[in-house]
Amino acid sequence: MSSVPPPPPTLDPGRASRRKGLLARLSPPQLIALSFALAILLGGLILTLPGLHGMNGDGTRRSVNFLQALFTSTSALCVTGLNVIDPSRDFNRAGQLVIMLLIQLGGLGIITFGTSFALLSRRRVNFTERLRVAQQVGALNAGGVLGLIRSIFLYTFVIELVGAALLAFRFVPLEGWGRGIFYALFHSVSAFNNAGFALYSDNLMGFVDDPLVSLVIALLIILGGTGFLVQLNVVAHLLSPRRNRLMVHSKLVLTMMAALLVVGTLVYLVFEWSNPKTLAPLGFGGKLLASFFQSVTLRTAGFNTLDYGAMHLSTLFVSIILMFIGANPGGTGGGIKTSTFYVMMASAWSMVRGRRDTTLFRRRIDTDTILRAMTVGLLSIGLVNGMFLLLLVFNTRGDVLFVNLFFEAVSAFGTVGLSMNTTPLLNPDQHVVLILLMFLGRIGPLTFAVAFNRPDSRALIRYPADKDILIG
Repeated sequence: MSSVPPPPPTLDPGRASRRKGLLARLSPPQLIALSFALAILLGGLILTLPGLHGMNGDGTRRSVNFLQALFTSTSALCVTGLNVIDPSRDFNRAGQLVIMLLIQLGGLGIITFGTSFALLSRRRVNFTERLRVAQQVGALNAGGVLGLIRSIFLYTFVIELVGAALLAFRFVPLEGWGRGIFYALFHSVSAFNNAGFALYSDNLMGFVDDPLVSLVIALLIILGGTGFLVQLNVVAHLLSPRRNRLMVHSKLVLTMMAALLVVGTLVYLVFEWSNPKTLAPLGFGGKLLASFFQSVTLRTAGFNTLDYGAMHLSTLFVSIILMFIGANPGGTGGGIKTSTFYVMMASAWSMVRGRRDTTLFRRRIDTDTILRAMTVGLLSIGLVNGMFLLLLVFNTRGDVLFVNLFFEAVSAFGTVGLSMNTTPLLNPDQHVVLILLMFLGRIGPLTFAVAFNRPDSRALIRYPADKDILIG
């Protein structure tokens, strides 16, 4: 007597569709925020593993608690560089490798990595996924985003390997072959992703007048913070000027970046020239090199060859402004972005001059762009000041100065990573505030606000405008 075999077990189609539906309902900003948050938590858990910690002089393992590990994971994934512990001592080579991978993941973007794995597995990438990636890398549209992703990965790894090869000429003689090559690769990845992590306790202060290390690191910072879309547009323009013209966006960010680098260099030269704790001991060439490097690192990189705790208040004031502006959109840096700052200033100037339109390179900037820039600026100012207030509230001992806390808040928001030697002195409550600031600064205040705001359907009724409200 034959029997019919039972049907193979199948998954509940309702449950599978519900999971798929949940992911499908997430907007690009929501997925970006959620992916970064989960990756930060996972990275923190990994960094608490004792096998990743360094050794004390007596042969015992160094202790790294969960909050310290979470702070380090946040700083690495948000490519900031602030540290409550010393990565060069508190983590061994395996731990430092994990930090480097977190930096790479955070710099290029978690969703970008996920899409790349989908491409490698030859899985079809639908339009929603393309839209999410376009949101993260700053692409102008979702149509050609997959080709852009391939170019970004190839470009990134080539630049990082070239940077590591150049840095190896300095680190290999200092550290030996194995350690020197790892140091070169780590600092190249950290610099290109604007992370600011260094494997020396004093960051890069030992290389203040070293042109090889300073210029290579500075060039990697500039390339990483310029924006992938802009760099690809510039390369295409140089290869074929007639077929590929520079976009207005590219012209804007390149002009702003050059202007801010010049301003920052001059500020450090003038204000710190005679400071015996910063530029005074250096010759003219060393002063110029150090000033240029600090100006570059304010583009949200976080490396330092000078002691920010010893600088004049005037220098720190300008540094705070430049950190808040940050890097260019679509790159690895933070801040409100150079294009946002320009649109805000240009629209205000047009209003002062009585002009109806704000123009740029013979093009009119549309109203939606101006409103978006103003919103980003206002939300960012509110976020920084709100978190700064919390830092003051939690400053129960009163042993950290006002300017130190404000510098720390702007540095965390801009994912810069510079510090006036303040971060390790803060208490756990203040460290949590900085974690939130780094996270919100990396994904962007506007992205975060949109991520958890219900989409509003267009209203059927539009009220009449009222021009009786006085402004100013």
